[in-house]
Amino acid sequence: MTNPAKAKGSGAERAVVAWLKQWFPYADRRLAGATLDKGDVSGIPGVTIEVKNQAAMKLSEWVGELETEMKNDGAWTGVVLHKKKGKTDVGEWYATMPAKVWVDLLNRGLKP
Repeated sequence: MTNPAKAKGSGAERAVVAWLKQWFPYADRRLAGATLDKGDVSGIPGVTIEVKNQAAMKLSEWVGELETEMKNDGAWTGVVLHKKKGKTDVGEWYATMPAKVWVDLLNRGLKP
């Protein structure tokens, strides 16, 4: 029998990948079980994405996990995408990242 929490998380990851493919055709789910976790989504160079579908928001824990995964992935930016209750459209979910990562993202986007 499938673990319900794992199935819920896998479904959220599939939803995120399908949504991202509009802009990033190589987005894909990472295989679980790697020695060094590099996040849940691959195919966007330099970006680590962690996906969460949990009722309780554990932002501090999730951001700590993201920072570790960014290091493991050699990524310059990353985000935790977490499902908003009652919303299936990933575009309406929450995106969380450390403020220093957000400022770096802004600086890279604003520099000529």
